[in-house]
Amino acid sequence: MSDISSTHPVDEKLPVGRLATLGIQHVLVMYGGAVAVPLIVGRALQLSPQDVAFLISADLFVCGLVTIIQSLGVTRHVGIRLPVMMGVTFASVGPMVSMATMAPGPEGARMIFGAIIGAGFVAFLLAPIMGRLLRFFPPVVTGTIILVIGVSLMRVGINWTFGNPFGPTAPKVIDPAHTAWLTQMKELAASGGPAVPQGLALAPTVSNPIYAEPIHIALSALVLVSILLIARYGRGLISNIAVLSGVIIGCLAASILGLMHFDRVADAGWFAVVTPLRFGMPIFNPILIATMTLVMIVVMIESTGMFLALGEITEKPIGQQQLTSGLRVDGIGTMIGGLFNTFPYTSFSQNVGLVGVTGVKSRYVCVAAGVIMIVLGLIPKMGALVEAVPTFVLGGAGLVMFGMVAATGVRILATVDFKASRNNLFVVAVSIGFGLIPLLAPNYLMWMPHAIHPIIESGIVLASIAAVILNAFFNGVSYDHASAVDATRMADSH
Repeated sequence: MSDISSTHPVDEKLPVGRLATLGIQHVLVMYGGAVAVPLIVGRALQLSPQDVAFLISADLFVCGLVTIIQSLGVTRHVGIRLPVMMGVTFASVGPMVSMATMAPGPEGARMIFGAIIGAGFVAFLLAPIMGRLLRFFPPVVTGTIILVIGVSLMRVGINWTFGNPFGPTAPKVIDPAHTAWLTQMKELAASGGPAVPQGLALAPTVSNPIYAEPIHIALSALVLVSILLIARYGRGLISNIAVLSGVIIGCLAASILGLMHFDRVADAGWFAVVTPLRFGMPIFNPILIATMTLVMIVVMIESTGMFLALGEITEKPIGQQQLTSGLRVDGIGTMIGGLFNTFPYTSFSQNVGLVGVTGVKSRYVCVAAGVIMIVLGLIPKMGALVEAVPTFVLGGAGLVMFGMVAATGVRILATVDFKASRNNLFVVAVSIGFGLIPLLAPNYLMWMPHAIHPIIESGIVLASIAAVILNAFFNGVSYDHASAVDATRMADSH
C-alpha cells in the first residue's frame, strides 16, 4: 500500500485498456496538426501522391517514436518523463517551403532533410545552455507565457469550430515563398492526392464560402455540451475520457448528417514500410542548417513554456536537469525526423490542455499514444480513419482544452504578489500585448523581413522574450528554483 501511495501520479501505471482509451484521446487531439506539415511540404516539393502519402506515414511513425522517447525517457539525461506528445512544429513550415521552392523534387527533399538533421544536432548541443535559463522563468513569467499559450490556441479551436483552421481568409502576404505555399494549399483539394484534413486545403485568398456553416457550429456545440455533461456527471474512466466521448458523439452525428466520409479509409492500404533516407543521402548546406537552427531555438523557447505548464498541471516542478533532458529530445527527435524523411519535432501544446481537462497525469498514457501513432504510421487505413474526423467536431473539444491551458496560466499568476511589487503588473500587461500581436494583426508580417519571421510570427515566442526581459528589468534575475528542483528530486526518489 505504501508503494502505491508514494508513487507520483506522473509515474502511475494504469491498466492497459484504460491506457489505450486515454491514448486514443491524445491522438485525436494532435492528428490534424501531425499530418498537416507533410502535406504542405510534400506538395511544395512537387512530389508524387505516393511520396506525399509516404511522408505522412513516416511523420506519424516518428511522432510516435519521439513521443515514447520523451515521455518514457531513455536515460536520466534524455526525456523529460512527463505526459508529452511530440509532433512536427509549424514554425518550420515557412523555411522548408522556401527551400522546396528553390529546389523542388527529390533534390530539394535531400536539402531539407540535411538542414533538419544538422539543426537537430545543434539543438541537442544547445539544450544544456537553454536549460540553464530556468532562473529567468519565475511564476510571473511562466504564468504569463502559459496564459498566452492558451489564448493563442483558442484561435485554433474557434476556427476548428467554424470549419477552417486558418480563418475565413488567408493572410495577405507578398513574399514569394508564402505565395507559393498558398498556391500549393489551394491545389491540395483538387489534386487527387493524399487525404487533406477537412478545412486545411480551404485557405483561399478570398472569402471562404463554407466558413462558419451553422450546422458545423451546431455540431461543435454538441461536442462541447457533451464534454461538459460527461465531465460533470461521469465517474472514473468515463469522466477522464470526456473529450474522447464528446468527439465520438460528434462523429456519430456528423456521419448521420452525411458530413463525415470514409472514402479514404476504403482506398488506403493495410501496411506501409517506413524506410529511412528514401530520397537518398541528405545534402548538408551550412546556410540552410543555420536557418533551421534558428527555427529550433524558437522551438526550444516554446518547449520551455510547455514543459513548465505541464510541471504546474501535473504538480511535478521542473528543474534544470529535467528541462535540459526534455529539450535534448527536441534535438534528437529532429535528427530522427531528418533520417526518416520527416521534419523538426516539438511538444504539442494542444495535448497540454488535455492533461488538465482529464486530470490524468500519467506519462504512460502518452507512451500508449506513441505506440498508437506508430501503428497509424504503419497501417495507413487506420490513419485514414482518424483523419476522417471533421475539424469542426474537434472544435468543441478545442475550446475546453485550450481554455484549460489559459486557466493554468491564470492560476500561476494568482500566486504572484502584485501588491508588494506593482511592477509585476507591467511584466504581465506588456508581455500579453506582445503575445497578441500575431493573433490580432497577422498581416504585420508582410512588412517585416522574411528572415526574422520564425521569431516574430509566434505570439508565444514574443510573449516569452518580452516577459523575460521585463522581469529582468524590474525584478532582476535572482529568482531561485532550488525549491522546485528539490521537490522534483524528492518525487523522483520515490
